[in-house]
Amino acid sequence: MEMKQEGLVAPEDVHLNEPDVTQEDIRTARRVTSVYVYEAPVRIWHWLNALALVVLIVTGFFIGKPPPSVTIAEPAEQFLFGYLRFAHFAAGYVLLIGFLGRIYWGFVGNHHARQIFYVPFWDARWRKEVLWEMRWYAFLERDPKKYVGHNPLAQLAMFTLVCGLMPFMIVSGFALYGEGQQAGGWAETLFGWVIPLFGSSLDLHMWHRLGMWGIAIFSIVHIYAAIREDIMSRQSMVSTMISGHRTFKDDDPD
Repeated sequence: MEMKQEGLVAPEDVHLNEPDVTQEDIRTARRVTSVYVYEAPVRIWHWLNALALVVLIVTGFFIGKPPPSVTIAEPAEQFLFGYLRFAHFAAGYVLLIGFLGRIYWGFVGNHHARQIFYVPFWDARWRKEVLWEMRWYAFLERDPKKYVGHNPLAQLAMFTLVCGLMPFMIVSGFALYGEGQQAGGWAETLFGWVIPLFGSSLDLHMWHRLGMWGIAIFSIVHIYAAIREDIMSRQSMVSTMISGHRTFKDDDPD
C-alpha cells in the first residue's frame, strides 16, 4: 500500500505520562502514522449533506403521508404542512448547491476528492478487492485490510449514491417542486420534462418516495459500516471525516 506518511513520531519525542504506560504503548506511539485524506470542503460537504438528507427524509415522509394534525383544522388555522414543505424545499436547495460544489471540488481537490465519482471496473485487482470487502463485511474474512481512502466496496457504494441516487432525487424533486411554481419558473423550465417522462406527477411522486427509502437504508448501512470499521479495522474512520486525517493502528503496510 502506497501512502504519504505524515506525523511520524520520533522515539525521543514520545512522552507518555500515564502511570500504567507499558513499553508496548510506547512502541505503538512511535510508529503511528497519519495521512491527510479529506480536505475541509469535502468534510463540510459531508456533514451538511448528511443534515440536509435527514431533514429531507423526515419531512418527505410526512409530505407523502401527512400526520393527523394536518387534517384536524382548517388550513387558515394551522400551518404545520407549510412548515414541513418549507423545510423540505430549503433542504433541497442545500442538497443541490452542495452537490454542485462537491462536483467542483472533485476537479480542484486532491485525488481522494475524486474517488466517489468513478469506479475502476476495468481493474481486475479492484474487482477482487470489492469481493474481498464483501466477505469481510459478512464476517467471512478474519483480518481487515488497510486503505487510505475509501475501500473498494465503499467506493462503489458512494459512487452509486452520489452519481446515481442523489442526482435522480435532485432532478425529480425539483421537477415536482416546479409544479407548485408559477408557469415558467426556473424549476419548471429546467425539470418540467421529467414528469411526462415518468408518465404522470403521481408516478414521479412514487419513484421519488422509493428513492427516499433507498437513501434512508443507505444511511443506516453507512453509519453501521463506519462505526464497525472504526472498531474492527486497522485505520480510523469516523474521526477521519472530522479531522481529515486517516490514522493507522499498525505499521504493517499490507
